[in-house]
Amino acid sequence: MADNIFPIQPFNVQFNKYLPFSFDHKYIYQSYGLEKHIEKRHPECLPYLPTISSIISNPDYIGVNPNEHGKSFELVKIFSENVQIGIKLDLKKDYLYVATLHTITDGKLRHGIENGRLKKFDK
Repeated sequence: MADNIFPIQPFNVQFNKYLPFSFDHKYIYQSYGLEKHIEKRHPECLPYLPTISSIISNPDYIGVNPNEHGKSFELVKIFSENVQIGIKLDLKKDYLYVATLHTITDGKLRHGIENGRLKKFDK
């Protein structure tokens, strides 16, 4: 395992019910570089960085982006904004990690629900 990552939240095996593939990983990791990625690409989302763990533990929606290569999934939590995190599988080292965090519009959330890409996560 790389030294630049740390476990952020245990993997919820209930996620597998909503995905077209299954994971048997114990944790989802975050890299120390994620904050720099957010600062550079999604600076308006910096206040949501501390919420990543709670999004993973209690998402409102779960889905898969068909445009992503490899195994990955998305979790959405509705706060005052709709916050989405992308979680990917590192194929070389076999661990799940938070790849990105950004907001999505109500329209994009609605569209994802309507077309079946995002599913309501039943806790």
